[in-house]
Amino acid sequence: MKPLPHRYEVRLTGGPDGYATSSAQGLPDLRCAPPLDFDGPGDAWSPEHMLLSAVTTCFLFTLRSVAKLSKVPFNALDLSAEGVLDRTEGVTRFTDIILRPKLTVPQGTDRAQALRIMEKAEKACLVSASLKTPVRLEPEVVVG
Repeated sequence: MKPLPHRYEVRLTGGPDGYATSSAQGLPDLRCAPPLDFDGPGDAWSPEHMLLSAVTTCFLFTLRSVAKLSKVPFNALDLSAEGVLDRTEGVTRFTDIILRPKLTVPQGTDRAQALRIMEKAEKACLVSASLKTPVRLEPEVVVG
């Protein structure tokens, strides 16, 4: 890892209506629009979906590191996330994020240890740690 601090830049282009394009140097562009709930077309990445995607990808990448350091092998992660958007104290914001990781581990893996590495990954995820919104974990371990 490079020494901290790290800096990241993104660019957004758009007009008074329609889609916007989010870009970053060396990465594919993302077509963006409001979600259906905010009268968007529902066929493009929304800020709401991108936030949940950031939480889930950070969880996986953190889990990889925690699993390696803990010497707990895993075969696959299937992770769904649900974000609850509500109005509290006059502000519309995410009030809850629920992560539902299903971790497939090799035969003979200690289930309790597999659960612990998921809990550690959630606590160590820099995206989750950067949010005010509570992130809840509903983990499952599958041997296979």
